[in-house]
Amino acid sequence: MMNCVKVSSFIHAIRSYKRFCHSESKSHLGFGSLDSPVRASVGIFWDLDNKPPKSFPPFDAATKLKKAAGQFGVVRFTVAYANRHAFSYVPPLVGQQRKERKTLNLLEKSGVVKVEDPYICRVCGRRFYTNEKLVNHFKQIHEREQTKRLNQIESARGKMRVKLVAKYAMKMDKYKGAVRDVLTPKVGYGLADDLKRAGFWVRTVSDKPQAADVVLRNHLVDVMDKRMVDYVVLVSDDSDFVEVLKEARLRCLKTVVVGDSNDGALKRTADAAFSWQEIMMGKAKKEAVSVVGRWKDRDVLKRLEWTYDPEVEKKLYFSEVESDDSDGIFSGEDDKEDVGASILKEDAHAWWKLDSCSGHD
Repeated sequence: MMNCVKVSSFIHAIRSYKRFCHSESKSHLGFGSLDSPVRASVGIFWDLDNKPPKSFPPFDAATKLKKAAGQFGVVRFTVAYANRHAFSYVPPLVGQQRKERKTLNLLEKSGVVKVEDPYICRVCGRRFYTNEKLVNHFKQIHEREQTKRLNQIESARGKMRVKLVAKYAMKMDKYKGAVRDVLTPKVGYGLADDLKRAGFWVRTVSDKPQAADVVLRNHLVDVMDKRMVDYVVLVSDDSDFVEVLKEARLRCLKTVVVGDSNDGALKRTADAAFSWQEIMMGKAKKEAVSVVGRWKDRDVLKRLEWTYDPEVEKKLYFSEVESDDSDGIFSGEDDKEDVGASILKEDAHAWWKLDSCSGHD
């Protein structure tokens, strides 16, 4: 019976310890769980109206941005807002590349230019010695097959639809990976599709002025109210977001700005700032580690910092004096005489004689 009681009390102690560790890991005391430390949550908020990736491919820019933000913690929110004009816009660099591609197609078709390496279809593996033949092949076969697959999935319901999605998943992914290099997007330069492929939640807003800013600001405030992130990464150069960043800092959230304006108000307000060039070169990913280290050191110093408050010190001093008076220490002349008498009594015998010796005498 006693053994059963000991075992049950031991199990209860273990469970209590586990609950204690679990509650401590949820707190913001800097301690994680016993197995793995708790990582901070990061949210990326992208103002595409103000800061689209004009000089870089959208998919590469979004991927590099997520990797750099991942150095601050776990990326849990990736949202991007813009109106339809941002998605239909074609950067000058992309337009120039398309013109050069058309000129090269004409030269290949006339036989003036011959390519050494053939063009390979990334879906079926067939080879073509002109880009125009590859494009025609892709449209006539693979684009039609993709349309048929989408129509089948759209018309199916219930379990059949789930089975078709699972059946065509690999083929559809293969088509999406190849189509961006072969076919020219009908609208814009494929900004929305590339960002979605990189894992971003892309939304189109109305064409009213500052519509994207208002929606993005409301989304950011809602996330802050629910305390869903610890780090806010804002991709914009718009100074209208200064107040939002100040609010985030008042709520003890770390703010990071990605933009090309070196002396902008956003970068002066944020805790850290990077340019698109630093994001694409991988420099921001390396610097993020040292930035987080500096933030942690600063937080530790703030906790250890002693600040002098005259009112608080005055209250503490008077409370100590009152407590001493209440205990009767040096409260009057009688106390002084008693203390003096006790001192004289202790010094009655020679200083070199021990108490033990005087006791024996």
